[in-house]
Amino acid sequence: MKKSVFTVSALALAVAGAAQAEPQAEVLHWWTSGGEAKSVAVLQEEFAAKGGTWTDMPVAGGGGDAAMQALRARVLSGNAPTAVQLKGPAIQEWYEEGVLADISDVADAQGWADVLPESIANHMKCEGTWCAAPVNVHRVDWIWANADVLESNGIEMPTTWDEFNAAAAKLQEAGIIPLAHGGQAWQDATVFEAVALGILGADGFRKAFVELDEEVLKSDEMVAVFDQMRLMRGYVDPNFPGRDWNLATAMVMNGEAAFQIMGDWAKGEFLAAGKAPGEDFLCASVPGEGFLYNVDSFAMFEVDGDDKQEGQALLAELIVGENFQEVFNLNKGSIPARTDVDLSAFDSCAITSSEDMAASSESGSLLPSYAHGMALRGAQSGAITDVVTSHFNSDMSSEEAVKQLAAAVVNSL
Repeated sequence: MKKSVFTVSALALAVAGAAQAEPQAEVLHWWTSGGEAKSVAVLQEEFAAKGGTWTDMPVAGGGGDAAMQALRARVLSGNAPTAVQLKGPAIQEWYEEGVLADISDVADAQGWADVLPESIANHMKCEGTWCAAPVNVHRVDWIWANADVLESNGIEMPTTWDEFNAAAAKLQEAGIIPLAHGGQAWQDATVFEAVALGILGADGFRKAFVELDEEVLKSDEMVAVFDQMRLMRGYVDPNFPGRDWNLATAMVMNGEAAFQIMGDWAKGEFLAAGKAPGEDFLCASVPGEGFLYNVDSFAMFEVDGDDKQEGQALLAELIVGENFQEVFNLNKGSIPARTDVDLSAFDSCAITSSEDMAASSESGSLLPSYAHGMALRGAQSGAITDVVTSHFNSDMSSEEAVKQLAAAVVNSL
């Protein structure tokens, strides 16, 4: 299919006069929790300050799954939103359907290729053209903890899974929930891939969840991953099914639970509640080496009308602009996708994230998250998550889970 192309450059947009139509943008996203809503409001405010009219289309739930269902319905009806929160292979999938606009004019005018890490930039390109604008870089493999709970129970942030398990046992004896968790498939997958990175190592993770190597998927090490997941199941409270992730974060905030394994959007919730890193809450990467990333981005969809196309160009320009990259990520808990943004205003967790990302990039352990749609297409990631969730919510053995995992991946190809 022919790809839609709009040619309004960032420069032309900046000097446009009164004769130009007012930029319009209907934006579909799933940023609906406290910290997320505050973050997306930053973009809305910048868009309005530049004369644009923003129509918000938030779709809550499912880590974006519900939003993607809504998007497909809109596209099939011939009424696609102006801009959509998309990421990873999903960008390429929609491009292949011929419904994405080319935003290369804006990217070239702003010099995106010079300020974005190559690995991040590659996710934003479709057959050599720019088709999405990156907002941030989230680290997925974090452990968050209530500082007071750990101190009062004589527990240090765990650096191995054995230490984590020992801490969990001690917390349970004290009547504290060790792990705050929401029983939703994507949350199960988030914990699973964090455990997998720690046990398989960076090379093993890449082979299993990027290359889909059957030997690694069926390995004894993968059995050990499911063994640890079975222990994790025993660390959550009975009311975990269906709980949203931000409610699990609140459990850590109020001391009901000690730990949460979640991406650094959880930090946005702590910060929105006025909590301070290193004082009220602690952050550390999960045991093991490596860095799992999730990059939020917006793709522009094929639309008619100069006002909407000008809205797309303005959005793309603002999203990758230095001011938005700084202010948004300060609110969201993530770090800028741009490498030239001053991090002096960022907290210690963000500085650690930035330093670890650079080190992991050098060592080859900077890896796309499978659970958050960066590593695999929907069929493959869904097949893996189905097995993970089935195992987590049943008495399925680790050996049976590994057998089902390998079979599910083969069948999804």
